[in-house]
Amino acid sequence: LPPRHMDSVVQIVEALESTDHGFTGTVPELARALGGCSTPGCRAVLGEPPDVPPAPPTLSREQWLLFTQLLHHDDAAPERGAVLAPDGSTVALGPLLAGVEVGLKRAAGWPVPTVEPLVDALYAVTIAEALGTSFLLARDGYGNRAALGPGGCWDDVDDPQNYTLLGPPSPIPDAIANGAMDGVLLGARLARAPIPLADLLRGYYGTGNGTEKGRPPSSYRRRDFGVLTGPEKLEEEVAAMLRVLRVLPPTRELLENVGPEEVAAIARQAARDFTEVYVECPAIVPRCMWGARPYRGTPKLLTLPLGSVYIHHTFIPSTPCRTFAACADAMRSMQRFHQDTRGWDDIGYSFVVGSDGYLYQGRGWHWVGAHTKGYNSKGYGVGYVGDFSATLPDPDIIALVRDGLLPCAVRTGRLHHNYTLRGHRQMGHTDCPGNSLFHEIETWHGFK
Repeated sequence: LPPRHMDSVVQIVEALESTDHGFTGTVPELARALGGCSTPGCRAVLGEPPDVPPAPPTLSREQWLLFTQLLHHDDAAPERGAVLAPDGSTVALGPLLAGVEVGLKRAAGWPVPTVEPLVDALYAVTIAEALGTSFLLARDGYGNRAALGPGGCWDDVDDPQNYTLLGPPSPIPDAIANGAMDGVLLGARLARAPIPLADLLRGYYGTGNGTEKGRPPSSYRRRDFGVLTGPEKLEEEVAAMLRVLRVLPPTRELLENVGPEEVAAIARQAARDFTEVYVECPAIVPRCMWGARPYRGTPKLLTLPLGSVYIHHTFIPSTPCRTFAACADAMRSMQRFHQDTRGWDDIGYSFVVGSDGYLYQGRGWHWVGAHTKGYNSKGYGVGYVGDFSATLPDPDIIALVRDGLLPCAVRTGRLHHNYTLRGHRQMGHTDCPGNSLFHEIETWHGFK
């Protein structure tokens, strides 16, 4: 089959939009016919799905098979309908295309759906039902499941076919969260100004040649979703959706012993946790996504929370990496140098900062690194890709660590609230992290 990549999806959408393809509805309605929005709440808001049409003649057999597989909803494995986007994130098509359908309907003057109590259709079909259901099930301790996450990894980022979760599944793995946020953002945009879906997706994800121009808009999804959707709005929509699910026959039993106060508490917790994990905390690309070699030897466990953070620049590579492919390549090259030339067990940094808007997992939150001699067990080492002796990282890449990673590490118990921040040069004989970056971090919270 074609790779499970957003490029493949854009090609399919383009073929479906290019001609009279024998299906009377829109591409999102076709997606719903194939099972892309088959949950009870989604059906209540958007109506029963259309019948599955015959395979459109404009698609190859392989394209039709891929599209059918991506939209087939599986409660036990919601991440199976996911594709790899050019920015390195993984996006589930179901909530994405459901949000797009609401946006298109609104642009065409769609009357508000007659669901009681009233819900915001855009949030109902993307995030509110999944979030409410996930926290409802977690509260009942269904197999002690978590309510959010985990992330996952592809078998091959050049020809992605199989996506494997990195832990026990919840109804909202990262792929569903990404698809839901994108569905809200793109649905809201289409409601204001409809454009062909292939153009919208290509522009947002930077498919085809778009990625060579630097960061695609999808890499800003957390920021943009947070601007559009505060925790109060999310809480309100999750609570409204739970009240809808209470009266729908398929889900009535799930909520029969849940009182109004408990519904409010579940909605509050769901909105707060989702906002912390997917809006306030930055995305971290796991090792398996950038192609890490195995750790050599036995990693030593850190004792959390830590009291320090040490800021570095990589110096080599000297050029900031601005795409997923370039940053993943930089990570592999640094790991080779640290393991083969320096003789270390692994890449030295705890986290590495790309100018593509993503953090990359080195040793991560739990393992002692090799970044700041004599202090590796006392703090995290965070390295910016590039040489920042004379220039600074972009402002939003500075903010990624200062306003994203560090407050997130404090809130999640990995870093003391009164942590100390230092540049590598303060701890040893080195110019790292470069004059420009060092003068910048002198202004950060915790700098000593």
